[in-house]
Amino acid sequence: MHIPDRLDDGIPYPLGATFNGLGVNFAVFSANADKIELCLFDPEGRKELARLTLPQCTDEVWHGFLPEARPGLVYGFRAHGPYEPHNGHRFNPNKLLIDPYARRLKGEVRWTDALHSYSVRSKRADLSFDRRDSAPAMPKGVVSHSGFDWSGDQRPNVPWSDTVIYEAHAKGLTKLLEDVPPQERGSYAALCHPTVIAHLQRMGVTTLELLPIHAFVQDRRLQENGLTNYWGYNTLSFFAPERRYMSGDGHGDELRIAIRRLHAAGIEVILDVVYNHTAEGSELGPTFNFRGLDNATYYRLVEDNPRYCVNDTGTGNTLDLSHPRVLQMVADSLRYWAESYRVDGFRFDLGVTLGRDGNNGFDPRSGFFDVLRQDPVLGRLKLISEPWDIGPGGYQLGNHPPGFAEWNDKFRDATRRFWRGDSGMRPEFANRLAGSADLFDRRARRPWASINFVTAHDGSPLADVVSYEQKHNEANGENNQDGHSENYACNWGAEGPTDDEGINALRDRVTRSMLTTLFFSLGTPMLLGGDEFGRTQRGNNNAYCQDNDLSWIDWSLLETPRGKAMSEFVRRLTQARTDFPQLHARQFLHGDLEVAPGLLDIDWFDERGEHLTEDDWNNAEGRALVMRRVRIDEDGKLEAVTMLMNGADVPLEFHLPPPDLARRLVIDSAEPEAEQREIGETVMVQDRAMMLVVGTGFRS
Repeated sequence: MHIPDRLDDGIPYPLGATFNGLGVNFAVFSANADKIELCLFDPEGRKELARLTLPQCTDEVWHGFLPEARPGLVYGFRAHGPYEPHNGHRFNPNKLLIDPYARRLKGEVRWTDALHSYSVRSKRADLSFDRRDSAPAMPKGVVSHSGFDWSGDQRPNVPWSDTVIYEAHAKGLTKLLEDVPPQERGSYAALCHPTVIAHLQRMGVTTLELLPIHAFVQDRRLQENGLTNYWGYNTLSFFAPERRYMSGDGHGDELRIAIRRLHAAGIEVILDVVYNHTAEGSELGPTFNFRGLDNATYYRLVEDNPRYCVNDTGTGNTLDLSHPRVLQMVADSLRYWAESYRVDGFRFDLGVTLGRDGNNGFDPRSGFFDVLRQDPVLGRLKLISEPWDIGPGGYQLGNHPPGFAEWNDKFRDATRRFWRGDSGMRPEFANRLAGSADLFDRRARRPWASINFVTAHDGSPLADVVSYEQKHNEANGENNQDGHSENYACNWGAEGPTDDEGINALRDRVTRSMLTTLFFSLGTPMLLGGDEFGRTQRGNNNAYCQDNDLSWIDWSLLETPRGKAMSEFVRRLTQARTDFPQLHARQFLHGDLEVAPGLLDIDWFDERGEHLTEDDWNNAEGRALVMRRVRIDEDGKLEAVTMLMNGADVPLEFHLPPPDLARRLVIDSAEPEAEQREIGETVMVQDRAMMLVVGTGFRS
């Protein structure tokens, strides 16, 4: 390709690098730059071949057109403007900048002080100015153009009320799966391996939720300590897929093929996305893209001292989604993944940050929520928020707008505490079992808005919740000071692995009881990958930097007697959830609808089969609970689904409440392999155990 002396004018939209068959149009936003240069590199990204000024600026978008350029061209930007940290401006043309809209990257960050716009060792700190070229240490953008054929692809469009989410890491899910060819283990290609699909289907999973796969940075501190950013919550590019998870030549079609094959198997794909902050850290962090293009626009800065970043995320910076161009970038990124990769939804890390109006508090009517809800593409997808951040008023569970589901940590804590035997948990536990209507039943929201989980990537897997009372994060190199100290965990008599059969039997029973709670509560259940057969992190409850067998799913556990038994139990749970509509009701149940004479849609009893009085609810030592949900089926028959829960440390005899129905025991967490059987009016429930009883009959 001949490189001209200057670029043609081009057009300001779309942003990024766009190939039109005649050349490539480049467009990048900056409200405060004086000049922006396009830098062209050799195919390996090592040698800078030319710098060409973007000749036009329209509505604060700098743009130019390079004739005859084609996909595969390696490029970056340099931005000229004031270097005035005290005013929030940090322009430094010595620093190569990644195009925020780059669909593909070449190379990795090579840590050096030259990546900073200031002289790291200067006494003036970030008020100083660094003149070294950062290009040798920087990844570059690659012009891309996808012609992937999606014709015939059908999104599964699983109704929310039928959804079962499986949270997993794109690499960790298959890195140890021997059925996958060695060169594909831990890659996008392996996500759709027949073994993976068959397992997800057997577990009743409808939706695979992947930890971040946007291109991200390996933290300098971690690399210097011989560790790795495993989780990926440190985004470098919101449009480019992470190259480390590709088994081939770095082409995004590998991920597209995986998603298409998952769709063909009826499985949705949700991406965990991080739009609350970037990899550039605080004002003392490096310059990769946004800081060098327009620091004062992209980031929220301290109002009376814009030298400093607002840190509502705990990562050093906070993106300013109250600015229309920043919000546009986020919406464009989401739409790109929804259309070019046909993902089925998004889980928003620190979703409260996205709903903050500048430096003000959280607002469910903020621009971010409004844009997504009205968008004809995004508004039809599954949208999930992590409803907290560390900023003022940062805990907003239940306060998001209609159309959004939310991670419900109250469900997690109540479930763990009830089955641990904590005092006073019966009322709280009942609220969570009933879909957390106290939190979500407003503005025509539905039970599915509560994403119920007992474990997630951020914490311990379920096997560790019942095996370790203390965190064991020494491998993270932070003197065991990282991670949550209170996990509402119980080791049941021994810290970590034990040969004591009694302890192991109790651990397994409590595990099954928590899983039963997860799948039989109203709301959307989310299962952490590997919990269905006993994955362990050996007590580490913050494995964000452990890219090794501590974090990877050990599929050999599935072949052990305990692993086989647990996975079969989970299969039975998800099957029962499908078989009995009361377990995934589309509406909140409040016990104010009489389905048949004397029978309410939802009702509560104690182990005596008697209604709980106010004094019973307030009895802190009450650890037995019965929840019954009733419906009339298609044949006009009465169907009562009753959950018997014994959180005490001794077996209890439960009396099933009237009427007298033909009852059968469907699930017993104390006897996971027991077949369904008929039972009478009373049944013995083991300590820390839970039963599902289904009664049928005709209305009187």
